[in-house]
Amino acid sequence: MMLNPALILIGVNVVMFFVTLAPDLIDHLSLLPGQYFTEQPWGLITSMFVHGSFYHIFANMFTLYFFGSFLLRLVGDRWFWLIYLAGGILGGVFYVVLAPLTPPMYPAIGASGAVFALAGTLVILAPRLRVYIFPIPVPLQLWIAVIGGFLLISFFPNVAWQAHLGGLLFGMAAAYYIKRRGGRRVYF
Repeated sequence: MMLNPALILIGVNVVMFFVTLAPDLIDHLSLLPGQYFTEQPWGLITSMFVHGSFYHIFANMFTLYFFGSFLLRLVGDRWFWLIYLAGGILGGVFYVVLAPLTPPMYPAIGASGAVFALAGTLVILAPRLRVYIFPIPVPLQLWIAVIGGFLLISFFPNVAWQAHLGGLLFGMAAAYYIKRRGGRRVYF
């Protein structure tokens, strides 16, 4: 029996959350934007597993669980891992490149770019899927919830919208590739 990749990622993120409570460790694992990226390039990967607060990790892991569990059933483990990891890395690249264009620049942490990659894939593969978004009492089509959520949180301060955009675009591109290769499309 294979372990669920979404649960593995949640476990790694939770462990890293507690590990990074140690002083200064989170600073050494974050993603630095612009020219500062060369000081710690490993942040492109390590930052995906680091979160700054209980709310931050809860929101990302909650979303990872629901999007990830559904996407796993559609595309399988291998595609899931590729979409999550490559989407998170590309989200980081978008942040490194675009953050200097829209100051102020801050070190980035979190799995949001990777989670948006999962969401972007679902937007294309299951466009009519209906989801509930708290506190809205009626179901919304997934694409409205994802794009609306992206636009809404992009206006919050200290949000790396660039990483979200990179992950979202990668996930959508991956879904188009999967569909062209005869992948599944689900109608809800």
